[in-house]
Amino acid sequence: MSADPTRVEETRTLRGLVEIPSPSGAEAAAGAFLAARMTALGYDVRTDAVGNVIGEIGDPTGPVIMMVGHLDTVPGTLPVRESGGLLFGRGTVDAKGPLATFVHAGARAAASAAGRIVVVGAVEEEAASRGAHHLAATLDAPDALLIGEPSGAGAVVVGYRGVLRFRYEVRRPPAHTSSPAERAAELASDLWQAVRTLLPAVPEGASHFEHAAPALVGLDGGLTHARAEISCRIPRGFDTAGFLEEVRGHTAGGEITVVEQVPAVRTGRGTPLVRAVAGAVRRRTGAVSVKVKLGTSDMNILAPHWAVPALAYGPGDSSLDHTDEEHIDLAEYLLAVDVLAEALPDIARAVARPAALAGSYHEERRP
Repeated sequence: MSADPTRVEETRTLRGLVEIPSPSGAEAAAGAFLAARMTALGYDVRTDAVGNVIGEIGDPTGPVIMMVGHLDTVPGTLPVRESGGLLFGRGTVDAKGPLATFVHAGARAAASAAGRIVVVGAVEEEAASRGAHHLAATLDAPDALLIGEPSGAGAVVVGYRGVLRFRYEVRRPPAHTSSPAERAAELASDLWQAVRTLLPAVPEGASHFEHAAPALVGLDGGLTHARAEISCRIPRGFDTAGFLEEVRGHTAGGEITVVEQVPAVRTGRGTPLVRAVAGAVRRRTGAVSVKVKLGTSDMNILAPHWAVPALAYGPGDSSLDHTDEEHIDLAEYLLAVDVLAEALPDIARAVARPAALAGSYHEERRP
């Protein structure tokens, strides 16, 4: 990589984050590293009640641009190594690469962007988004919201499907296997098949983003007790209540418990925020892709709650998320820092608000 001191420091931040294991619920060490790096870059840093690391930099009287990445990863560590310009390790793509991009782009743009830049390393995004829910409950709405997820340096993401995750549990009296009596494990399997019937495969040529898709993420049990856990990615306008009512018609006396429920989200391709980031991407790369993703992110929680312009951006190939081959191209990471540092002044101008309405995010909102 380049011997440019700035580039070295940008790479150091990413590698340092990746070298610290931080599965959901165990982000404290990574958070402490992030706070130290942000402080060294000039951010005013604090850690909130649930462990989110929040750094502020720039003009406190200007519009607030909040950039939220996440500190946590899925469970499991990978050897951290660099080879051929690629950095391998858990979280390189999902999503420490995008978070480090936010940190350095914000620091670089602070003097030229006429606004307050707030960078957040959120906790437990890979679990139940505890960090994002706490931000929604304690901070006022920013003027623009960027979510740190892998879009690729040459693309921006304007939408995510939602998620409905539920657990089915059923019990049956003991019975011999030669008996015609219903067995709990069979009932759990039957319920999964019913869900697949209620949410059939996406028709050929149709948009996956506009259709629901179920996944069986857990199935265990035996003759007397069984449990199934099902996660459904859901589109905008999905009738969650009606669907659950249909599912309950197949429970055979078992119980359905909703574990997670988050709506789908999509913003317009032509919003000032999207135009500002897409313009910087195009200038740096020659082309830009604006896309939607089939998963779910903290954008699903924060954008609807605050009703603000939002998108997701970050380096990395999302097909590597959660895999044993997770890695990021360091040249792409550094390009993403350049793109976003160039975009932030344009974002500040695009979402500028009257000075009388400007405020600081230095303190959390009190009940």
